[in-house]
Amino acid sequence: MNEVKIGHKIISNKSAVFIIAEAGVNHNGSLKLAKKLIDVAADSGADAVKFQTFNPDTLITKATAKANYQARNEGKAKESQYEMLKRLMLPREWHQELKQYAEQKKLIFLSTPFSLDDAVFLHKLGVKAIKVGSTDTNNLPYLTEIAKWKLPIILSTGMSDLPEIKEAVRTIQKTGHQKLVILHCTTNYPTPYQEANLKAITALRTEFKNIPIGFSEHTIGIEIAIASVPLGIRILEKHFTLDGNLPGPDHLASLEPAELRQLVSSIRHVEAAMGTGKKMPFASENKIAEIARKSLVAAHDIAAGEKLTAVNIAVKRPGTGIKPKFLNKILGKKAKRKIKKDQLLSWDLIT
Repeated sequence: MNEVKIGHKIISNKSAVFIIAEAGVNHNGSLKLAKKLIDVAADSGADAVKFQTFNPDTLITKATAKANYQARNEGKAKESQYEMLKRLMLPREWHQELKQYAEQKKLIFLSTPFSLDDAVFLHKLGVKAIKVGSTDTNNLPYLTEIAKWKLPIILSTGMSDLPEIKEAVRTIQKTGHQKLVILHCTTNYPTPYQEANLKAITALRTEFKNIPIGFSEHTIGIEIAIASVPLGIRILEKHFTLDGNLPGPDHLASLEPAELRQLVSSIRHVEAAMGTGKKMPFASENKIAEIARKSLVAAHDIAAGEKLTAVNIAVKRPGTGIKPKFLNKILGKKAKRKIKKDQLLSWDLIT
């Protein structure tokens, strides 16, 4: 797997999962709210906080309807998508202030551009990576241009099949760009559990062996995100909000602050629990085995010269004597000297 560096963080097989707290448009057009979201992301222990950079005037026609999930989640079916995005856009003059604020909080500042103009702006701003949203996975001219900058690219793949993803990857790599991470994603907010398709992570890892694979995750709750960690993801992106009841299209599918903290903590616990893959006892187990495992012992007093049989031998704790697996080896042998009841058998007692 190619190693990808985003800021001071390394994305590789040996690195911890890079966790992106996705603020998206959950700032609801408020700079104060945006800063509070950064506070929450920093408090959670996430590695990065990410917003979205777009201009409705260059992104969308004024008559474009909302996506079903946007109308459903926000409850403003008559409002056009243009009108909604106009309310939710992050003004460019806020970006530098938010980037500096995030970096003061030890977070990497990221934002998803929705046009080449947006991407150029973020590049000049000094972002450490370019996130390609699922809406641009098939936008090959766009991918070609941003790949020339040699910045790390995080490529989401919602709404895409494997041939389309392979075409996007070829387009990026044709420029000589190698600092790429692919995110499995389902573009539905919230994503029904049956559409999370976790096995697609394994399929992507098999297909793109030299590219780190991550997960842009949109189900409700934290279980699916946690379950993706043992599948080998290297980046996790998850939406969060200050309050799931706030108005807006993405709050319903977003984690609240306590849930985000629990997600980060749980992922770190799972990572610690993954281990080496080698099945062998730990030193702590070896000490416990001395007490918890069993040995061959005298079932009752055994006289010197008495034959050892299934009647006068028992299997009991502790495990510091002859192991039970040697029972057949000692049956029929004789005691060299008297062995008291419950005394552990040892080879020097047997002839």
